Amino acid sequence: MKKIVFIILAFAFTNHGYTQDILDGSSNQIIDGAYKKEIRDGGDDRLKQPYQHVRHADVMWSTKIIRVIDLREKMNQVFYYPVSPINDRKNLITVLMEAIKEGSLTAYGNATVDDEFKSPMSLSEVENIGIEGDAMEITEIYDDDIEDYVIDTTYNEFNQNDVYGYKVKEEWYFDKQRSVMDVRIIGLCPVMQKKDRNGIVIGKTSLFWVYFPEAREVLRKAEVFNHRKNDAARLTYDDIFHKRFFSSYIIKESNWYDRNISAYKTGIDALLESERIKMEIFNFEHDLWEY
Repeated sequence: MKKIVFIILAFAFTNHGYTQDILDGSSNQIIDGAYKKEIRDGGDDRLKQPYQHVRHADVMWSTKIIRVIDLREKMNQVFYYPVSPINDRKNLITVLMEAIKEGSLTAYGNATVDDEFKSPMSLSEVENIGIEGDAMEITEIYDDDIEDYVIDTTYNEFNQNDVYGYKVKEEWYFDKQRSVMDVRIIGLCPVMQKKDRNGIVIGKTSLFWVYFPEAREVLRKAEVFNHRKNDAARLTYDDIFHKRFFSSYIIKESNWYDRNISAYKTGIDALLESERIKMEIFNFEHDLWEY
């Protein structure tokens, strides 16, 4: 027993000395803060909230919804910032693109954007995500070194800062086994602004879809800024989506025409239709109960 106590005390003093060396600057290790932060390596399943098992026989009602998260809204800026990676934080499009390029996440889209996840993008398509055409501008400039004119070609590049929103495909369903209305996110799709050579916005384009259950393995390791300004209690992108800490509006629900709201409503009428669908889901759940 005395040996065990001695070993514990020795370990505690050694660890304290090591930490003190770091804080005093006597160690070669540099930390950006008052303590050494433990990096999440994804080995702990408790970091990812598990889904409840749902049987087909228990689902008495369901509908699929596509909504848009607009990053220009203040509540959603956690997905947009930081513009450039800083320390242990990256914006959402950077996290997704890095995972896609290293092969740990599959992008779907091919020639057309695929929200049913049937057409994985090839390596060349992944490398050209967000790029349209071979060259954006060809100009002739004068080179003082050779005293002659040369051709300068500016190639298109994917500007991740032009991603202004995300489409979220999800399914709302009522589980009679648990007597709850629940929602399951199925996919994410970044939406980018299209600009002309003068930088003027001329439209928007959907880049690709990722299957959300697969993306959770990546998102649960990517920390985001805590909206309560508490760096000691960081959330992850998976937490943000699971707890639904975002603002959005609906652009499509399941219908026999398979059309978006914009196909039959415009302007303020489209927003009102979005709210109508949202309230319809709320009222459906409310009407299932008796008071």
